Amino acid sequence: MIKGLVLGLVAISVATGARAGAQVQTIVPPVVEGAKPVTVEHIKVHGASLEGNLEGDAVDRDVLVFLPPSYAKDAQRRYPVVYAMHGYSIGAEQWSHEIHVPQTIEGAFAQGAKDMIVVLPDSKTVHNGSMYSSGATTGDFERFIWHDLVEYIDAHYRTMPKRESRGLVGHSMGGYGATRIGMKHADVFGSLYIMSPCCLSARPAGPPNPDLEKQLEAVKTPEDSAKLGFFPRAMLASAAAWSPDPKNPPLYLDLPWKDGVTQADVLAKWTANAPLSFIDQYIGGLRRYHAIGIDVGDQDGLKVDTTKLHEVLDIYGIANGFEVYSGTHTSAVADRFQNHVMPFFSKNLCFSEKCE
Repeated sequence: MIKGLVLGLVAISVATGARAGAQVQTIVPPVVEGAKPVTVEHIKVHGASLEGNLEGDAVDRDVLVFLPPSYAKDAQRRYPVVYAMHGYSIGAEQWSHEIHVPQTIEGAFAQGAKDMIVVLPDSKTVHNGSMYSSGATTGDFERFIWHDLVEYIDAHYRTMPKRESRGLVGHSMGGYGATRIGMKHADVFGSLYIMSPCCLSARPAGPPNPDLEKQLEAVKTPEDSAKLGFFPRAMLASAAAWSPDPKNPPLYLDLPWKDGVTQADVLAKWTANAPLSFIDQYIGGLRRYHAIGIDVGDQDGLKVDTTKLHEVLDIYGIANGFEVYSGTHTSAVADRFQNHVMPFFSKNLCFSEKCE
């Protein structure tokens, strides 16, 4: 295995336990007595930003929408929206099982969280994850989230269509997405919660790995990709997102090595997509957030970089809540969602037309 590979892909595989296709174990909060049911809608949202993507990922994306108990009863009321992004190797449906929604949303409301809409978009791709990034190969998933999805939800639901009433949260790859999109689009979202983010920092690549290079070069179809293990497939997803190459069929991507030689230009592109490499460019946007929350488990391989993110915000004097809780990468996501994420947005989003 390549030591210290760029952007912590080893840490992803260790932290997630190479979970592709498997349901992770997580602490499930007990059902809250008296919790009222939310309404769950399964919809598709057309991603204009994804049109023409070279790897043939679906342009019409599955999205789960959770409407609060009061939504159907008060036809005049408008609501803030929380956009919650899943991690690598899963889609929105499996993410919903990992955070145990709607139970945890209902539990949060029953325990005092204000009514809001929660949206789970699916960003799974041919190689198991979009990295919520922008490029010709996967399409512009970054823009899909902050523009196409937000525009659709505002047009089809009774939202409060302003940044102060929109929250963005994600876990693992979704935490990377929340960091990346949050930095760049503070004009769209008003509060930000980052859970165990992957891929924050750029690291020098180790020596080329001929066996891994041979495995990846043999991939010609989605079926070939599906046969790979977690780490090789994550490599392809990262390359598709961060080093796309429209002139390199059939995968339309460049890997960090070629013919046994490390490709410095490819590594430079990956580094350019590492949030800790570009965060200084977006400090002005980060200052606009009403609140920023960050958490990570004490047994999570991503704790070091997550702590660095918190420290950078501190250096710039940007207020942020930071918690290292007892747990692994996935052991507490359902509990965190009900008892930390939902209350965070209940406290920090704008629930009034008068908020500025």
